[in-house]
Amino acid sequence: MKFTATINAKFLWPLLLFHTLAGSGQTLRPTLNLEDIYSKQIYRASGFGPLRWMKDNKGYSTLEPNLENGGKDIVRYDAATGLRSVEVNAKQLIIPGATTPLLIEGYEWSADNSRLLIFTNSRRVWRYNTRGDYWVLDLKSGKLQQLGKSLEGSSLMFAKFSPDAGRVAYVSKLNIYVEELSSGKIVAITQDGGGNLINGTFDWVYEEELDCRDGFRWSPDGQQIAYWQSDTRAVGTFYLIDNIDSVYSRPIPFPYPKVGTPLSAVKVGVVAATGGTTRWFDIPGDKQDNYLARMDFIPHSGEVMIQQLNRAQNTDHVWVGNTANMQLNSILTETDSAFLDIHDNIRWLDHDNSFTWTSEKDGWLRLYKVSRDGSKQQLITTGNFDVVSINCIDPLGGFVYYTASPENFTQRYLYRSRLDGKGKPERITPSPQAGQSVYQISDDGQWAVQTFQNAVTPPEYSLVKLPSHQLVRVLEDNHVLKARYDSLGLRPKEFIRVDIGDDMLDAFIIRPADFNPQKKYPLLFYVYGEPAGSTVQDNWDGTDLWHQYLAQKGYIVMSVDNRGTRAPRGRAWRKSVYRQIGILASADQNRAARKICNTYSFIDTARIGIWGWSGGGQMTLNCMFRYPGMYKTGLAVSFVSDQKLYDATYQERYMGLLSDNAKGYHDGSPLYFASGLKGKLMLIHGTGDDNVHYQSFEMLVNELIKNNKLFNMMSYPMRSHGIFERENTTLHLRRTMENFWKNNL
Repeated sequence: MKFTATINAKFLWPLLLFHTLAGSGQTLRPTLNLEDIYSKQIYRASGFGPLRWMKDNKGYSTLEPNLENGGKDIVRYDAATGLRSVEVNAKQLIIPGATTPLLIEGYEWSADNSRLLIFTNSRRVWRYNTRGDYWVLDLKSGKLQQLGKSLEGSSLMFAKFSPDAGRVAYVSKLNIYVEELSSGKIVAITQDGGGNLINGTFDWVYEEELDCRDGFRWSPDGQQIAYWQSDTRAVGTFYLIDNIDSVYSRPIPFPYPKVGTPLSAVKVGVVAATGGTTRWFDIPGDKQDNYLARMDFIPHSGEVMIQQLNRAQNTDHVWVGNTANMQLNSILTETDSAFLDIHDNIRWLDHDNSFTWTSEKDGWLRLYKVSRDGSKQQLITTGNFDVVSINCIDPLGGFVYYTASPENFTQRYLYRSRLDGKGKPERITPSPQAGQSVYQISDDGQWAVQTFQNAVTPPEYSLVKLPSHQLVRVLEDNHVLKARYDSLGLRPKEFIRVDIGDDMLDAFIIRPADFNPQKKYPLLFYVYGEPAGSTVQDNWDGTDLWHQYLAQKGYIVMSVDNRGTRAPRGRAWRKSVYRQIGILASADQNRAARKICNTYSFIDTARIGIWGWSGGGQMTLNCMFRYPGMYKTGLAVSFVSDQKLYDATYQERYMGLLSDNAKGYHDGSPLYFASGLKGKLMLIHGTGDDNVHYQSFEMLVNELIKNNKLFNMMSYPMRSHGIFERENTTLHLRRTMENFWKNNL
């Protein structure tokens, strides 16, 4: 654990204090530069953890460096007293023949805290490192054993203890295995995985768009395993081409369902944990035209709850399946005239006779309690505001703790409501802590680790007592980074609202430190604008250092959240873009830009630029092509040029099906409006982008050439959607972007 400490001033002086030139009396501030941000990373915030609340709710475990052997200890802290005890010394994680301990990339305690599961030596699977090696440490005997030793190295995924901690199940090479810890015996409980059949995990689109990775569940009694199986045979294969790692190009194939094309056929089955024949639930509907988005066992039972989304993602059927007779019972159907999101807030209450359910059916995202058979629903969180996320449900105390921000949509605070729905919502986060707070709360709702931040305050980690929010101790306050940042003398990001007539849009503005309102400045808009996220947030965002850097070069930087972005402003706000992605949002952006230009006299309206990444790249192109009179310069990174090229799950959720909204897909895609380009444009893309394919880049380039439009372009070979892999990439990317703005804005 890293407590607040006094730092030796001699180490801070060169970085944090103003420098006085000898003999001149002149004071100089440190300057913000790209090397410090992206190469030396001196502005990177320190984190805390990973933290695990112990099963007794009286303490938590975390990782701390062991200075003797270079590894990390797992230590426990008593929440009330701060008493520290080493639960696992790093020397216990040194395998025979090795000199250094295992690198802990993830860890989980067994239900009785007698054993520890350690994830290490991980490998990337699409966006995340979910494949690697697992080891189990028996805390009583000290025995350390590797799982799956007879299987391919670093191939294990999603290992988890059986309820009695005597076995571990995991996925390897698309099959599920169970290993008995006492004997080391491994049983393959599925054997048909491989190629087009995926057992216990998911294809690309389920992982990316439905947040599905771990694809199997132990039954509460440990006798069975329920799992997903995906058949990708009908899914189109997309090929990435690696041209730089060999003298011959290497194609990298993977199933990727594009808009209007077949999906994986997915089903849920149950098999004995000792192996045998899988029995499958016969869920109504075409397996290739529905998503099985969630599945889990109901506690203390042999039943599973399955959520089935239709392809249009506007109907969620909730089924309860009996694993004894494989019968299904429909208990709840949620519908929306636009689209539905999946929420992971189900908690079983009242001796497993009811469960919590999140819905925005009455216009706000709220939490309900639903009877086990679905016949009764009771509102828990009252008030006309959205529940952003559920932090803790405490049945014994009778409260749910959740994140919300009724008054300021750029901020986040902790609230609680009674589980019986009575009384008014109670704000827990103290008023002076203006910004955003995230909480990791013990299961009994008594303790929490709060992460507080805002636009000028890097993350501060504190242990607090609930519900009083009494500060117990500071765990990490990032005071060195705070002092370093403050020493730069930057102007704080300002939050404003822009009236576009139909609505008030949240926005931020960053001005140069030496801002002079009598001067004229070029204006650079940073945009995202899609339903998956929001740019106008009162938090500590590393992107803002980039924008502050540009501001110190003489730009005004602004960002506006148009209608439809992910903000806690109610269902109508979020669903307003349904069937018109790229159309309504770009119109909102243009109207906001016009309002801003008419409001601030220091903006040079002849020098308006716009840039964005991914959906923001698409928005940049739509604004440039549709409103060339407003935007003189644009930079689009990793963009979608034609919405039909993107994955079916995301695009169809927000646009509807291609068969009934072909015009919307056309009108929302910048590819078909490239002839409208009049300003300076730069395109940047990674050729190894598995998310938004380089194909999108090349199709737009082809269209611009056809229309005799001149532009700049930069390709990063075998870089993915984030364009960060391989040496010097991030710094080079930012230098390239800076150079474009310098020459064209």
